[in-house]
Formats: sequence, C-alpha cells, structure tokens
Amino acid sequence: MTKLKLGPIADDTPVKLTLELPASLHRALTLYGELLGRSGTGGPGAAVPPQKLVVPMLERFLASDRGFAKARRNVNAGRRTED
Repeated sequence: MTKLKLGPIADDTPVKLTLELPASLHRALTLYGELLGRSGTGGPGAAVPPQKLVVPMLERFLASDRGFAKARRNVNAGRRTED
C-alpha cells in the first residue's frame, strides 16, 4: 500500500443527540449561561442558552481528563500499528 502524506480524514459531520437532563442540571446550565452573558464572554449581554454550552463544556472536560488522554493515546497507537 502506498504511503501518503495525509492520514485518515476525520468525519466532522455533526451528530444530533437527544437526551434528558435532570431539572437541577438544566437550571445550573441556564444560570451558567446567564452569568456568561453578563460577563460579556457569550456575546453583548445576552444569556447563552444551555444547548450552546454543552459542546464547549464537553470538549473542555475531555481535554482536561488526563486518564482519558492517556487511554486515547494507547488506543490510537494500537490502531496505527494495525494499518
């Protein structure tokens, strides 16, 4: 098989998820969005809706989880050796 400079292309097609949140978590996300709006981070004084918070929060959580990062490297290394 020919070695190419580009590796596999990631599938960045958005995936729609439907889930139920406990009411207390929804309230906390709503408050977080309001506080974020007040700080000006989420836009000019506008509250950030909870659904807009989920992706950046999950991305930050996964990026900061050292155990996950280590496991991910091991899984990815195993996949590369199988090719």
